[in-house]
This record gives sequence, structure tokens and C-alpha cells, in this order.
Amino acid sequence: MKLGCCYYPEHWPEAWWADDARRMREMGLRLVRIGEFAWSRLEPEPGRYDWGWLDRAIDTLHAAGLKVILGTPTATPPKWLVDRMPDMVAIDEQGRPRGFGSRRHYCFSHEGYRAEAVRIVTALAERYGNHPALAMWQTDNEYGCHDTVLSFSVAAASAFRGWLAARYGTVEALNAAWGNVFWSMEYGSFAEVDPPHLTVTEANPAHWLDYRRFASDQVASFNREQVEILRRLSSGVPITHNFMGFFTEFDHHAVGRDIDVATWDSYPLGFLEQFWFSSEEKRAYLRQGHPDIAAFHHDLYRGCSGGRWGVMEQQPGPVNWARFNPAPLPGMVALWTLEACAHGAELTSYFRWRQAPFAQEQMHAGLLRPDSSEAEAADEVRKAAAVLEAIGPQATAQAQVALVFSYEAAWVVGIQPQGQSFRYLELVFETYSALRERGLDVDIVAPDADLAGYRMVLVPTLPIVPEGFVARLAALDCPVLIGPRSGSRTASFAIPEGLAPGVLKSLAPLTVTRVESLHDGVAEPADSFRVTRWREDVVSDLAPELTDSAGRGVIYYTGGVRYCAVWPDRALLALLVGRMADEAGVETRDCPQGIRVRRTQSTVFTFNYGADPVFVPHLGATLPPASWHLDPLQARPDPR
Repeated sequence: MKLGCCYYPEHWPEAWWADDARRMREMGLRLVRIGEFAWSRLEPEPGRYDWGWLDRAIDTLHAAGLKVILGTPTATPPKWLVDRMPDMVAIDEQGRPRGFGSRRHYCFSHEGYRAEAVRIVTALAERYGNHPALAMWQTDNEYGCHDTVLSFSVAAASAFRGWLAARYGTVEALNAAWGNVFWSMEYGSFAEVDPPHLTVTEANPAHWLDYRRFASDQVASFNREQVEILRRLSSGVPITHNFMGFFTEFDHHAVGRDIDVATWDSYPLGFLEQFWFSSEEKRAYLRQGHPDIAAFHHDLYRGCSGGRWGVMEQQPGPVNWARFNPAPLPGMVALWTLEACAHGAELTSYFRWRQAPFAQEQMHAGLLRPDSSEAEAADEVRKAAAVLEAIGPQATAQAQVALVFSYEAAWVVGIQPQGQSFRYLELVFETYSALRERGLDVDIVAPDADLAGYRMVLVPTLPIVPEGFVARLAALDCPVLIGPRSGSRTASFAIPEGLAPGVLKSLAPLTVTRVESLHDGVAEPADSFRVTRWREDVVSDLAPELTDSAGRGVIYYTGGVRYCAVWPDRALLALLVGRMADEAGVETRDCPQGIRVRRTQSTVFTFNYGADPVFVPHLGATLPPASWHLDPLQARPDPR
């Protein structure tokens, strides 16, 4: 795994560049990402390019033995372009323009802006597509950041009408699919359809779902336009995009199919602070991040682009954007780096080389401070580089467990949650964490993935079951877990004939007759777990495998398939993972709190995410806080 950093030569005096490059190389870095925010310097006036500074910057880095990841600058269109096309900006759900003065101020549907993006990417690729320093292209930067996937502009409305016409053919078919007879919402033509915002009360959920599908398709097509240019003008150079953590506003699998390497931006401390984690977890992992945050995304993005993936931005110290921004424990930057290696990353790049003394991110730490002295993470990078050199290349194999992840499922649950605590990402993450707590390696896969060869398959929830999915599950000879709400909606967001779980009834012969969501703090007891948040009333000839204390069915089992009719708490997830592993003959180990294990084909990595030393039984030793242990395997293991 190569190490790198994000560098902005346009931010620093040119006299510093050569020394920066020398220090990067000596620190163990080999890759440098540049250029993704530099449009105003590349084209200071319409049609007048200034390539000289970037030529010199790339040549300086190359001369020091560094390779470049070059970003297309479309995330930050310059002021002159916004002034020429003021309607290119996105419009938010309240009808307000997302104006100039930061970044991502464009609408994916604006044809004029898309033409300008094609123009600048073409010019960039023509100039640098065959440069010997070029290691990889990055398209744009963090698609959708700052709530910019959904735009409600005139351009988006027009494009949406065209998308609907292509999908439905006739407005009568659209009215039928959406159930527009309800509340007299019927349309006489596609031209009458607006985006689903600014309605008096909630808009039709089918309308919302199609708008999310449309918006996701716009992101994918915008990215595809850039990829096609780069492939034509820079043949053989890999292409990446840097996705974000815990972000489901567009389908990353769709974008991943068009690129070579899926990368993501890893900020474990910020994610711990900003998301649903309990106050106890936030205290316990304040300076480390939850033990499964980084790993969850590593496994998710490994499944997004054919197995090639990496970390484009790795947190090196305090960040600037969370509600609170603690510093990582000593050792954590090296631990995060090595955990990426353990999951098969081909690169980890730190954001950023030098902390900026100006503008929005001046509170975001780098490997250097603004005065160019080394920050705390610099020595950890050297340590990680030395370990990587010592252990050599690490190859991963198919994991024993598949966890099915659907962006569409996240949209469905978000559009009509029914209970405010039913959060798709949390349910999937808790399922993943239950597997990791038993020492299991996991592949996170799309609903259309090939599931052959897995020893266990878990589907936390899949409200809309895609074509072919039931057949792929039926072909398996391994334990399968299907979570609540699965099969509960058709593709047009309606309750299926015969009720839920719809087409999944061939695998789970039961009927969900009623659902209820439970208020926070309400917990209905069972023998070893509690029912919280969500429960379903089920009618079935099957006797429930597990019930609550009142005798109501919780888990139904037949032919290796389990259906879970409640929100599974951690105790229930642990019980189910243990049973499935026993049935599959999969070896597990109970990881002490804060300890996680990950295997490559040659090495077992053990990580202590705790703030205190922990005795690890399989090591027969105590692992210090924020540390790791590497156990080389004597022979290549069976990948199953």
C-alpha cells in the first residue's frame, strides 16, 4: 500500500515546493493529490489558461520521486463562470440558490455547466494525460458534499421531466405507478410535473423516490462524462473518485462501475461525533473513533469498483467541521493507516500536507503546521511506512460473510421512516459491527452482486427487492438473515399484493399484517434481548424460532433463511450471528471491547481501539491502547 498526501502548491510560495517534495519523500510518501480545487488558477479568465505553475509543480514533485493524482477542478467553478451563468447554481429544498463563496456551487443538471466541465476536463487531460508523473485521475471532489445532490432548479425540473418520460413512456403510466388518484395528484402531461418540494405537507413518497433516483443518475452521468474524456485522452491511467463516509444521497455502486479505484475520505473522529453513536460510545472512543467506522467504509468501497479501493483523505489530527473536534490518541494515525492495509487498500493519502493558515479549513490539522514544523502525525506516518515496507504486499480474498448494502433502501427508509429512530445506516452498521465483534471478515456488497461462495449472507433491510435477488438467495446453501421491512414495497413505492415481504415469501413463508414503531426508551423484553424501535405482526404456519416475553414472534426460520420481524438490538444480533456461524461452520472469536481483527492472505492484524490496555486471548498478551499486532501466517489460508 502506497502512502500519499493532499497538497495544494497554489497555496504556498513556489520556493517551498522542492523542499516540501523532499520532505514528503523522506517521510515515506509516494503519491501526491493535487489540482482538484484549482480552476481559478488554471483558467483565471474565460479561455485563458495558465498551465505554467502546474507544469512546474508536477515536475518538481516528479523530480523528487513522487507520483501525482490529478484532480479535475469541477467542484469549484470560478466566479467568472458563475457570473456568466448565474442559473448554474443548485437550488435548495426551500427554493434558495446555493451561491458562490465556498465550493460545490453547481447543479448536476445544468447543461451549460456540464459543457464547461467537459471543456476544462478535456483541456486538463490533453495537457497532462501522458505525463510520466501521472499515477491516477480523480474526478471532481466528494460528489454531493454539503447537501448538493438534490437540486430544485429550473434545469433539474426540466431534466427530471425528461427522465420520467423515458422511464414511464406515458403520463398515464406515471399516474398509475405513483397512485396519483390519491389527493387528486394526477397530471395531464410530463410538463406539469415539478420536483417534490415546497408542498403543503409531505409529497407523494413515490414522487420522492423517483426524484432521488433521478438525482443519483445525474451524479453518475456527470461523472461518466469526465471518465470518458480521461479514458480517451489518458489511456491506461486509473481513475478514481473520493466518496464520503456515511453518505447515501446517490448510488455509489453506480458511480463505482465507471471508475477503476473507489476511494473515500476517512475522518473517524468527526464521524463518531456527528452521527447516531451514544454518549457512552462517544466518550469511550473520543480520540480513536468507533472500532468499526473506518473498517465499515473500507469494506463498503472495496465492493464499489471491483475490489480496487483506497483512502484518499485520512484524518491526521483534529478536523474543523464536526461539533467538537478532539485530537487522536498517539498511535491512532498509524493504526488507521495499517487497518486500511489490512482491508486491501492500495493507497492511503493524508489530508493534508500542511495546515492552511487562511480560509475555511485553517483549523484542520495537517502533517505539517502552518509554520512548516512537523505536527504530531508526521512521525506516525514514518512508523506506518516502515511497517508497510517490512510486511510487504498484502492481498485479500473473498470474506466468509456478505452484507448486502442498498442505496435505494436508504432512500426508501428516509422518505417514509414511520419511526424517527429507524435509520438505515445505523441498522446496517450495527449488523456489521456484530459480525466484527465475533472476529469475522466481511464483504459489503450491492444487491446485484454474485453471492456464490459466501458462508453467511445478511440483508439488514431491503424494502424494494430487485429483480433476480430472490433467485440468487435461493441458490445459496448457507445461512441467510433477512431484516425487517424487506420486501415491503414495490418498485413504485406501493405495498405489494399479498403484503410484505412480497416476493421474498418464496424464501420466508409469512405475512406481515401490521407494523408499529416504538418511542425512544420503550423496550419490550425477551429472554436475552429487547424489542425496541420497530416490530411487525406476522402470520405464518411457521412456529417462530424466537419470541418476546409475551410470545410474539421475533425470528422465523426455514430452510436456512431467517426473517427478523423487529429492529434487532445488539444482543439479538450477537445471538443471530453466533447461530449462523455455528450452522455455517465458520470459526469466530469473541473480541474484547475495542479489539478488532482483520486477515489478509498472509497476515492477521489485531487492533486495539480502546483507550486502555486490553488483554487479547488469542495473542496471549496485553495490547496497549491505539496499537496493533501483526501475526504473519505460515501458509496461505483457505480464502473461505
